[in-house]
Amino acid sequence: MPEMPEVEVTRRTIADGLRGARVLGARLGKPLRWPLGCRPETLAGREIGDVARRGKYLWLPLAASSPASADSHETSAAGGLLLHLGMSGSLGFSADPGPAGPHDHFDLVTTRGTLRLRDPRRFGAVLWSGGIDVLPAANLLARLGHEPFDGALTPQRFHEALKQRRTAIKNVLLSGNVIVGAGNIYACEALFRAGIDPRTRSDRLSRPRAERLLGAVRDTLARALEVGGSTLRDFRDGHGVGGEFQAEAAVYGRAGEPCLRCGAAVRKTVQGQRATYYCRGCQRR
Repeated sequence: MPEMPEVEVTRRTIADGLRGARVLGARLGKPLRWPLGCRPETLAGREIGDVARRGKYLWLPLAASSPASADSHETSAAGGLLLHLGMSGSLGFSADPGPAGPHDHFDLVTTRGTLRLRDPRRFGAVLWSGGIDVLPAANLLARLGHEPFDGALTPQRFHEALKQRRTAIKNVLLSGNVIVGAGNIYACEALFRAGIDPRTRSDRLSRPRAERLLGAVRDTLARALEVGGSTLRDFRDGHGVGGEFQAEAAVYGRAGEPCLRCGAAVRKTVQGQRATYYCRGCQRR
């Protein structure tokens, strides 16, 4: 599924084009995870602000319509759209996207082009909220942990948060309530970089190992952002370009192949119904 790097890459590739654009209309396809929460026609006339990201969610602020174009309180109220790409979604932004296909479930038509959500599995979402800090957006974002590059997430705070959890460190990373962004590929790769067995209990990590892991998570995600994220099946950025990080993976997807460090076979196990790849020789409990 698209993880934080893919969502951030998407944000970067659509933000400039959308900033200052005015909404002309919206089209809904088949139902997504949640209802839109407003009538599509009430989005017309709004101006799009700076696209933001929180975890794997994108926030499109929409300035209130002018009184001349407002036909209801719902239309003139401030707010925005909270978007999630689900398991297989991607956002494209172009001047002429062509007719909507069977997997194109939301179009936001603007004065600069059309933002289109393509989602074959329909686990994604486009949701109206009166603000990013009010319901329903606030409820969905409330349990998210620190952003990975947030300076407030110091090694000490990271270690303290890990000490409060008594489950495998990989599952803690995937939960997103300590740090966001370390999805399955990136958690496997960061743990390999840090030399930590993914089955190690979180509360048993020493301060130095926790600090090393935090640095590895940040380095892994930074590299993923540089190369456009990962494309295993469906992901494309806002310009239709796939990511390349998967080609650099040291352990992910390499079960049975030799470890790039020690030459031992990369192993695969299952944690929380997700595949985990690691090197038993290089990663210690």
